[in-house]
Amino acid sequence: MTENDQMKLGVSVAYWGLGFTKDDQRAIAVEAERLGFDSLWVAEAYGSDAVSVLGWLAAATTTIRLGTAIIQIPARPATATAMAAATLDTLSDGRFILGLGLSGPQVSEGWYGTPYARPLQRTREYLEVVRMALARERVNYQGECVQLPLPGGKGKALKLTIGPVQQPIPIYLATLGPKNVALTGEIADGWIPTFFSPEHVESLCEPLREGARRVGRNPSEVAVCPQVPIRVDDDIDAARDAMRPLMALYVGGMGPKSNNFYAELAARFGFGEAAERVQDLYLSGRKDEAAAALPTELIDLTCICGPEDVVRERLAAFEKSGVDTLILIPVATGGPAQVEQLRRIAAIRS
Repeated sequence: MTENDQMKLGVSVAYWGLGFTKDDQRAIAVEAERLGFDSLWVAEAYGSDAVSVLGWLAAATTTIRLGTAIIQIPARPATATAMAAATLDTLSDGRFILGLGLSGPQVSEGWYGTPYARPLQRTREYLEVVRMALARERVNYQGECVQLPLPGGKGKALKLTIGPVQQPIPIYLATLGPKNVALTGEIADGWIPTFFSPEHVESLCEPLREGARRVGRNPSEVAVCPQVPIRVDDDIDAARDAMRPLMALYVGGMGPKSNNFYAELAARFGFGEAAERVQDLYLSGRKDEAAAALPTELIDLTCICGPEDVVRERLAAFEKSGVDTLILIPVATGGPAQVEQLRRIAAIRS
């Protein structure tokens, strides 16, 4: 982001099962567009899928950009993802952003039956095939992880029968570890980090810059678009407490203790001992205690929560750090409460 650019604000509507319905999602999308938010982002885990929901929201909106944050790479062959991307871009008249991520070993291997091995190579090849298909090239690709057509089989190389509106569709990657972030700098149009801290922007973004420079790219070509939980609340302690269950889920339970990317990130921020404590409590079923064990300082670093003046100050800190689009996750129970959060955020930014 250049000095003359203003940070854009996006809104995450997550997925079903977090206290709101498809109609709540639609109401959030319509209000976000009315309030002037730049983009709307839909996630998937192992419930509602991002593609179907985003198609539903494309029909309810006309101008707001629509992104997936994220579509899971192990959930679909690369060519199926290209089909979905071309379809969503057409349905939205060219408003689509394709956000991709590997998820983690538990989901990849436990839900999709896809080995998590060799994540860097798998991601690289997956993007190459997606781009090849979206460019309407005949897909003949023989990689180490992806082979199309299958060698020795009866298949033949095919090409996508429809073309997207955008040429090309922007592709963002959700990555955390330094090697994965460096790969993002090499091959992606944007980066979607989670638990991003403006105070640690140099260490977080350096692998991205290294990856971009490695292939002769200007690092500014890669949009930095963190997902950040937010809650405007006059009671700062209540706002922090609202963040605890979500953060405890990620730091404590998103993966086994030996392979939790979010706990590793907390350790890189200087909270390794606390993260280990949160993991021990969460994995033993003591989720409330795990949430209570999260340091307030970690919440303040990676979330935006509190009265309007605090929220305004934190938004400015993210903007100063060079963020291109800040994808906000309103933390509130139910659609109406999330809509009210959006209105309060828009008023702060006006």
